[in-house]
Amino acid sequence: MFSLFYGLWKYVFTKDEFRVLILGVDKAGKTTLLEKLKSIYLKGEGLPPDRVVPTVGLNIGRIEDANAKLVFWDLGGQVGLRTIWEKYYEEAHAIIYVIDAATASSFEDAKSALEKVIRHEHLRGAPLLIVANKQDLPGVINDEELAKFLHLKELDERPYMFQAVSAYDGRGIKSAIDWLVEQMEKCKRTETLRARAGIAGQI
Repeated sequence: MFSLFYGLWKYVFTKDEFRVLILGVDKAGKTTLLEKLKSIYLKGEGLPPDRVVPTVGLNIGRIEDANAKLVFWDLGGQVGLRTIWEKYYEEAHAIIYVIDAATASSFEDAKSALEKVIRHEHLRGAPLLIVANKQDLPGVINDEELAKFLHLKELDERPYMFQAVSAYDGRGIKSAIDWLVEQMEKCKRTETLRARAGIAGQI
């Protein structure tokens, strides 16, 4: 009887935990986005933008929303650091890909790196949130313009969304995360990762 009630309690009160990669080329604003996420969801615990430094390796951030716990893996975007991205693919539930939408000279590199990400077999079916960052700056393009420029053919095989955001002032971030959580909760990849974790726990 205890196990029955414990199982019911766990089902009702335990939140799912999702692991989300934050990827993108250098200077796209990935770490600033992570810190803004912490500011939004953890009541001001994130660093202000002027104290954020480029990531060398990995930053980890944890937040909770009403329905889930999210663990973010923010990986460095310099060319020499992108080789470590693959080490995190297999355990990730979803991807946030950050693009500096105010710097047109970075678009080709961002597109090339993204195409490699979405073609990787270990990320098959992972929901993809592509954010057009730096909407607070002049000359920035919006999410629709960015989608036309990228013209990614491989996106039909996974849930995806383009979202205009500003990691500086927070615009667009909450609705983007709401969409991502909804997609992770219902996608087949999440079921696969849950099953794998269950098997590992029994060994």
